Amino acid sequence: MKITRGYKTELDLNNKQRTACLQHAGAARFAFNWALNKKQEAYKAGKKAPTARDLHRELNKLKQTEFSWMYTVSKCAPQEALRDVDKAYDNFFRKVKLKKQGKYKGKLGFPKFKSKKKAIGSFRLTGSIKVFPDVIQLPRLGKLRLKEHDYFPVSGVHILSATVSEQAGRWFVSIQVEEDRPGPVIATGQPIGIDLGIKTLATLSDATPFENPRALKQQLKRLKRLSRAHSRKQKGSKNRGKSRYKLAKLHAHIANIRKDALHKTTAQIVAKTKPANARPSVIVLEDLNISGMLKNHKLSRAIADVGMSEFRRQLAYKATQAGIVVKYADRWYASSKTCSMCGWVNEDLDLSQRVFVCVDCGYFADRDYNAAKNILAVSSTER
Repeated sequence: MKITRGYKTELDLNNKQRTACLQHAGAARFAFNWALNKKQEAYKAGKKAPTARDLHRELNKLKQTEFSWMYTVSKCAPQEALRDVDKAYDNFFRKVKLKKQGKYKGKLGFPKFKSKKKAIGSFRLTGSIKVFPDVIQLPRLGKLRLKEHDYFPVSGVHILSATVSEQAGRWFVSIQVEEDRPGPVIATGQPIGIDLGIKTLATLSDATPFENPRALKQQLKRLKRLSRAHSRKQKGSKNRGKSRYKLAKLHAHIANIRKDALHKTTAQIVAKTKPANARPSVIVLEDLNISGMLKNHKLSRAIADVGMSEFRRQLAYKATQAGIVVKYADRWYASSKTCSMCGWVNEDLDLSQRVFVCVDCGYFADRDYNAAKNILAVSSTER
């Protein structure tokens, strides 16, 4: 079975390589903005929007005169940026079409110009890409050292592309590969239901809890202090640049704590390294309306700090690789208010009540554990 997979790790760059990466990111950003401007001009003039291929031909001619500085970077960086503009345009008009049909309710997301002030950004390279245990060789950039050795696959895969990105002063490289893998062995273990929450990240129907690190809440006081200090710095000054770097580092730290907890939790639930009889055959999740939940101004920060959408995304692809079926319970089912023993429903159950007590049969249990058992028990449909 052929699958497409990504691998990402940090780079260990010297000053010369860091400068070269900045030049490539700048060229990609410039090409994206230039192409987006060309498409907008064509739209205003009532003409057909030029494709990435048309814009690439025009850009190659301009390289000989106006944009000669682009010869210092790999041709792949601006070329892939032009393709990104095409993809962004296609996605926008696809959403417009779906919205007219009443099948899409989110934001349409018209492509925006990229600003250097917001982020350095990234660039994608294709072509001759070679991977070694401790270095990666990229077009024009040469061999770049990797901080994590023996992580990238060095043989048996076809490398499609490599993306170099910057985050809070650290540079990363991710490669997209196509590799052959044996089909997953179908899991035959006991099915489990999962209840996602704020106090506890996830509670399983077998009473296993996974604690929520609350990354944002733990760092909120420090984040507010750095944000206030940043706002007081004069715009354009070196001190403002330093404070922006400190703020970016803290945001990245918070995101990494949350991401680490989600990966560890989903990996432990799926247990793909264990035998088939030790992995759950079916995982049932609640079909939560997360975007609607975020409109609750009292709980929106706490809900966003959990990362429920990312949890579901990770669990879905990891379960597929482990031969596990993922199903979803109806979002309108009152799993927290229903007794998992007799079915009695407590309509007056408040969110602050963490223990469910059934006045009908006398059953009492942790609120989230009771909900997880109900989620497993209800009729669910596979998505």
